[in-house]
Amino acid sequence: MSGGVVHVLGAAGFSGAQLAALVDAHPSFALGTITARADAGRRLVDVYPEYRVTTALTELDLEQIAPGDFAAVCYPHAEASELVAALLDRGVRVVDVSADHRLHDPALYPEVYGFSHPRPDLLAEAVYGLPELHRERIRDARLVANPGCFPTAALLALLPVRDRVIHVVIDAKSGVSGAGRTPTAAVHFSSATENVTPYKVLTHRHTPEIVQEFGQEVLFTPHLVSADRGLLASCYGRFVGDTPHPDDLLEDYRVFYAAHPFVEVVEGPPSMRATQRNNYAQVFVTTEPRRGLFVGFGVIDNLVKGAAGQALQNLNLMAGRPEAEGLL
Repeated sequence: MSGGVVHVLGAAGFSGAQLAALVDAHPSFALGTITARADAGRRLVDVYPEYRVTTALTELDLEQIAPGDFAAVCYPHAEASELVAALLDRGVRVVDVSADHRLHDPALYPEVYGFSHPRPDLLAEAVYGLPELHRERIRDARLVANPGCFPTAALLALLPVRDRVIHVVIDAKSGVSGAGRTPTAAVHFSSATENVTPYKVLTHRHTPEIVQEFGQEVLFTPHLVSADRGLLASCYGRFVGDTPHPDDLLEDYRVFYAAHPFVEVVEGPPSMRATQRNNYAQVFVTTEPRRGLFVGFGVIDNLVKGAAGQALQNLNLMAGRPEAEGLL
């Protein structure tokens, strides 16, 4: 059974290009329109030779997208919401890879993303696209809000203890591709190489997303590191009540993630290289029983499990395909 046609809108950015390549190689999906603005008219392989995708980038034309198709919108935040609404009105099922439908509360958008959301009704409808948390709702959704990369890694490290740990602090580090394709002084080679830089301290827009899905306030600080890909979230907290033995906590995590094909519970702290260019997350947790402390680590590739791979995971679920198809 075919999975259908998937259009990738905004395919010239890092996440969009990665997703177009994954769809192009998928055994059941057909790659439809892939769009860009400045790069329209060029083949994707000419922009990203590593992906070998010969489909040409075009300007957006909604008439090329048929009812019943799927679309992944890989626009910058604050630019996707109107397009997503238009696609849904055409009968297209959508994965929004931008941040425009991740937060349920429309009142947060002016403060966090700098715009008033035009369709609060779609915020109420959108399913947060973390399969490890909302798999069954994703299957039937018209609109899936693909999670951010930092929330993905942090939530996977924290979800099994979200009712047992408080005062959570998240220290996260990401490669420069997480900043997107548009160059800035902060990601210039001379600034980023051999360097680690905290940024958006106390103001990062992924904080309310983590709070929404984790269910309590957290202190989150991201850092830019001298790497192309990869993301490591180090999470700390204090247990409420008894502190489990480290071995017992690891076993709890193994049980929690047993039915989730892309989360590996490992025996020691993971490194970013373990998940580069694949859709896996690795998680390790331990405890300090004397002081009641929790320590957890989540590591992903920010462009795969943190963006494009997770989007394909969601598309597979929406299309009734095996969740891991095209990702192993």
